[in-house]
Amino acid sequence: MSKKILLAAPRGYCAGVDRAVVAVEKSLELYGAPVYVRKEIVHNKHVVSTLEQRGVIFVNETDEVPEGATVVFSAHGVSPAVHAEAAARNLKTIDATCPLVTKVHNEVKRFANEETEILLIGHVGHEEVEGTAGEAPGKVRIVDGLDEARTIQPTPGKKLVWLTQTTLSVDETMQSVAILKERFPEIANPPSDDICYATQNRQEAIKAIAPNADLVLVVGSTNSSNSVRLVEVALEYGAKAAYLIDYADEVKEEWLVNAETIGVTSGASVPEILVDDLLKHLSGHGYHHVEEVRATEETLLFALPKELRADLKKA
Repeated sequence: MSKKILLAAPRGYCAGVDRAVVAVEKSLELYGAPVYVRKEIVHNKHVVSTLEQRGVIFVNETDEVPEGATVVFSAHGVSPAVHAEAAARNLKTIDATCPLVTKVHNEVKRFANEETEILLIGHVGHEEVEGTAGEAPGKVRIVDGLDEARTIQPTPGKKLVWLTQTTLSVDETMQSVAILKERFPEIANPPSDDICYATQNRQEAIKAIAPNADLVLVVGSTNSSNSVRLVEVALEYGAKAAYLIDYADEVKEEWLVNAETIGVTSGASVPEILVDDLLKHLSGHGYHHVEEVRATEETLLFALPKELRADLKKA
């Protein structure tokens, strides 16, 4: 059996995640520990535990942060209500919301001002969806899955527009959109594509690998929407099996039986060190040949949050 690995590219950190993680690291350097972060800065177990060891305290809500302390808002974004809570507690805020999420927030505000009802395609309970919907309480309806696209009943007589969470499966989203357009032909499209470039690129790379893979391993956490989607896309596009793992030691021996070709990728919140660990682990099982399959090049970088840039200049 000729064992080999097809390594997806792009994979791992996107520009928004990189910016958010660096924002927390720079906050630690500038202000010292503890630095508080509302929710997980990004949805990755390893990143969160590493930052906790350095003095970051993750909280679920702003009222858990001591008055006057520094709090970082995660890459997934927060609603205006959360900003107001922070101001009321006199917190120093560093907003690490991904600029691509902020773009969707701005679209929500614009359409809400035009008295348009917004159908937001996304996952109920996901922090990004909560933050985005919170920009216009009562004017955003969440469409979670194809069944909801078939059954949702918008307010009669209202203009409609569809928007999306940034980390969805491109294919599934377009299926939901097709259903909504069939039911509501007058529904407006977003002014630009909401699903982020990194989500799309990582899905395209795994689509190219999946038909040739006996097994696909996606490095990522279970609460990472884009990582979970990569497993689904791999199976949909022909991988014989696909699993989501946080760490290399979670790979089960039985998965490797008869797996000649293994596809490897990682979600947009996953540091490359975890992929390196997986490749070393697989090498120990005879998978020495690694071939990169590149869908596209990524060069996008985002500047650090403005509050942090101002303080770095003073330092």
